[in-house]
Amino acid sequence: MRPGAGGLKQGGPKQAGAHSGWRKDPGRLVRTVLAVLLFANLAAAFLVFRPPGGSSEELEQQLGELRRQMVARREALERVKSLVAKIEKARKEGDGFIAKYFLNRRTAYSTLYSELTRAAQKAGIKPREHSFAAEPVEGSDTLDVLTITANYEGTYADLLEMVNLLDRSERLLIVESLQAAPQQSGGALNVNMRFDTFVREEPLR
Repeated sequence: MRPGAGGLKQGGPKQAGAHSGWRKDPGRLVRTVLAVLLFANLAAAFLVFRPPGGSSEELEQQLGELRRQMVARREALERVKSLVAKIEKARKEGDGFIAKYFLNRRTAYSTLYSELTRAAQKAGIKPREHSFAAEPVEGSDTLDVLTITANYEGTYADLLEMVNLLDRSERLLIVESLQAAPQQSGGALNVNMRFDTFVREEPLR
């Protein structure tokens, strides 16, 4: 029993010796505590003056810049939307113009011949020979330029009346040239006119 008790007595002094350094040098403990507090204060000060992400002024500047970028992108989006709407409107108007004034090539010849004949009869001028020639429009696979050469016989007043009628026509007829020569007898004129118009290969869908 005594050796065991002696063992317990020997362990006691060893445990006390582990803390004897702090007891012998209280200033060491104080310096350690002060160092810990100083480190904590420095860390707190760093977080105050240099918080993660920047200072409050820097964050405010970043927020302002983000707001300006958002406004600029929103304005750019609105401009794109407006441009798309204008393009779509122009496309629809262009399709409507082509559908109204550009005849289908399969029926263009008979339609234009009838139109010119009616205008000549209404003006009192006599229609003569007519010829048609089509050429493709450069850069287009569906549009052709149709040139009409027409001859008439009538007075100068009749010719003016026919030109006025064609000018008010719903057809897109462009007078390319007009030549009038008096006949050897009487007051009638031999008239040669060239018209240009546009025709499309297929009907719009």
